[in-house]
Amino acid sequence: MKAIDIQAPSIDRPFGIHLWPLFDQLYTAVTGTSANDFVFQPGVNPISTFKDSVCIIAAYYAVLAGGSFIMKGLPAFKLKFVFQLHNLALTLVSGGLLVLFIEQIIPTLYNNGLFYSICNVGGGWTQPLVLLYYLNYLTKYVELLDTVFLVVKKKPLTFLHCYHHGATALLCFTQLVGSTSVSWVPISLNLMVHVVMYWYYFQSARGVRVWWKQWITRLQIAQFVIDLGFIYFASYTYFTSTYWPHIPNAGKCAGEEYAAYSGVAVISSYLVLFISFYFATYKKGGKSSVKKTVQNGTAAINGNGNGVSNGKAVNGSAKANGNGAVRSRKA
Repeated sequence: MKAIDIQAPSIDRPFGIHLWPLFDQLYTAVTGTSANDFVFQPGVNPISTFKDSVCIIAAYYAVLAGGSFIMKGLPAFKLKFVFQLHNLALTLVSGGLLVLFIEQIIPTLYNNGLFYSICNVGGGWTQPLVLLYYLNYLTKYVELLDTVFLVVKKKPLTFLHCYHHGATALLCFTQLVGSTSVSWVPISLNLMVHVVMYWYYFQSARGVRVWWKQWITRLQIAQFVIDLGFIYFASYTYFTSTYWPHIPNAGKCAGEEYAAYSGVAVISSYLVLFISFYFATYKKGGKSSVKKTVQNGTAAINGNGNGVSNGKAVNGSAKANGNGAVRSRKA
């Protein structure tokens, strides 16, 4: 292990410590090859072809369907420790990849500007970034376990959750093989969101009550809005400079057309679905749930709409207090 060289934070070393050599040591210890020698080759690297990706995603949906059917006749599994470990691992992996992305991108942004960083191969498609894109892509298959946990714990599955996981894995594949230089923007933002989200899941699995749950959805929505600004710009720049150069544009932009189509379509669908989910869960749902009939003598909702009981009905009557929590009273 080489000695850690610590300096004052700078453009070239945003964290003071040069992280890439440390990552290279870890990568070499795990794979037996240097991170600096990595080359993405479809059909050579694991899960690097369209067939590989589609087969795994299809198997994922088959497991969900079959698992849900099987679990109907079985008691729910708690898997508390395994679930905690899963979420803590994804928190740490997401955080590690995020700081590595930041270390790679900040010098490029500072020295060459934003347009170069999102549209030039030398800006957003360097050898270190390609490795990080590939590792981020692989984590999407690990994240499929999120839904498997819901199945074995007999939790309800939503269309948004199931669609989002499968579509994200396929989206990351299209961007990886499509060499889209703008990829670091949505990936970095997504990693930031995942650090917060999986940390929330980890704390929740430990029994810690976290008040900022709905802020995760708000953060996700903000992420998609920013993503689409960059993706629409990069796609517009690519298509106008390629097919309609007489239309005002900023110049050439790297990437394949199918990657642009998939990026625009999938991220746009995410924005619509997450906004719908937010209003259904935290706006309409939070207000209407208080009006629901109290059954079996137990109140159904607390102040933040999470469906946690914090009051009992006496003689079939319950009343909401000022913050939306249900408190009991005699009829």
